Amino acid sequence: MAPRRRALSLGILGALLILLLAFAPDVLLVIFAGLLFAVFFSGGGEWLARRLGIGRNWGIGLFLLILVLALAGISLGFAPFAVDQFEQLSQKVPEAFQSVRERLEQYSWGEKLLERATPGALMSEGSGGAAAGAVTATFGALGNFVIMLFIGLYVALDPKTYRKGLLALLAPSVHAEGEDVLSKASDTLANWLVAQMMAMAVVGILTWLGLWLVGVPLAPALGLIAALLAFIPNIGPIIAAVPAVLLGLSEGQTTALLVVGVYVGVQALESYVITPLIQQERVSLPPALIISSQLLMGILFGILGLALATPLAALGLTLVRETYVRRYLEKEEAELRVQQPAHR
Repeated sequence: MAPRRRALSLGILGALLILLLAFAPDVLLVIFAGLLFAVFFSGGGEWLARRLGIGRNWGIGLFLLILVLALAGISLGFAPFAVDQFEQLSQKVPEAFQSVRERLEQYSWGEKLLERATPGALMSEGSGGAAAGAVTATFGALGNFVIMLFIGLYVALDPKTYRKGLLALLAPSVHAEGEDVLSKASDTLANWLVAQMMAMAVVGILTWLGLWLVGVPLAPALGLIAALLAFIPNIGPIIAAVPAVLLGLSEGQTTALLVVGVYVGVQALESYVITPLIQQERVSLPPALIISSQLLMGILFGILGLALATPLAALGLTLVRETYVRRYLEKEEAELRVQQPAHR
């Protein structure tokens, strides 16, 4: 009877997951992003708790307080400089765009391209609905971000309640194994998050230094943009490079080419050296699996799916290894080894 209950409980859990994937995949992505926040809050809070000898929740509260104070301090100390940087950026980018426009107008193909990119052309064919959709999507994204933060906070402060609720869906005979799998899944997400933050910091610093050496203005602001957008693979670096290239064009074609070289070099270094080394150290993820998951999630769920593709791949790999491979395939292999001497 116990094996049947075990199989039935696992089947019901799998069916619920499939139903959610079929009818509400975006909800699952928001929940998963919230769990990443929970891992972040828990990791920082537990680290402080161990160092200071205080309770876990007190450590999380102190970690959140430090984050808030750090953001406030950065806003007060760095804000004037940052505002000045981004104000200059907002002024210089249109100027650079106008410079590019004037150069394109010198060529016949450039004039045709600009005609297709005029505001009238862009606003035609129901673009008003597209603009409204963009506003709605913006507020929806902000709302989803707030939901992610609250999910992360609630799960970080009381993870046992949610673990017990998930384990309650399983047969009692697999509770211990389920607890072990959940612990390893949590460790996988924590290791990936640390690796990602390290890679983002390196990208930001290298971009800043590269643009400063090239002589592009506003290098600190551009480096910060590159670091933040590095969280979104493939698309993020391209978006981050656009304002830098436009500023480079305002300084001359040579500077623009050097800027492209900086971003290509940093992206290549991040993709083929920094991230593989860090991910290999923290999370064992085959590069082909990373690329495939990013492609699939990006096509199915857009930017949010692309941003969460790598941690989802790491989590999926851990779950497959711990549940299907070790607890099913390897167990059968061990049983066959025991039975072979008896047949002889």
